[in-house]
Amino acid sequence: MEIGFSLGSNMYNRKRLLMQAKNLLLSAPRTRFVDQSPIYETTPVDVKPEHAGMAYLNSVLVLESELPVESWLSYIGKIEANLGRVRTEDRNAPRPIDIDIIYAGDQVIDGGALEVPHPRWAERRFVVQPLCDVRPGRVIPESHKPVSEILRSLPADEGLSVFDERW
Repeated sequence: MEIGFSLGSNMYNRKRLLMQAKNLLLSAPRTRFVDQSPIYETTPVDVKPEHAGMAYLNSVLVLESELPVESWLSYIGKIEANLGRVRTEDRNAPRPIDIDIIYAGDQVIDGGALEVPHPRWAERRFVVQPLCDVRPGRVIPESHKPVSEILRSLPADEGLSVFDERW
């Protein structure tokens, strides 16, 4: 099954943390690399004023995996903890790494801790733009439109620029 992951970091060596997260995701059993977007530098969204200057690096990684999507939730949690993420009540607090499952094949899961597709993916240019780079024609379950069309429907955003084409 193809799985699209959104990766983000706005603390420490952001690019290095994205690369470490990518390598750890690829180390999962029965999983292989398919594609990745460029890394974008993005303005933080919905953060406290004191964190407004902490730009994110964001990218999308596409893997093929035989693992059930439910098993990825704990695997992602371990990767995030290993790379220094500490969860707080502020869901938009700065973080060394954030990994979200955007989609997993055509599955729809609403199991409380795990929601697939990610419930806010289509509202966020920092997810939709890199996803469009690698899967412009993909229709994410429940969206009913290709990713490229969703990107065109989003407001223009000056807070997003290519940081690194190849990583």
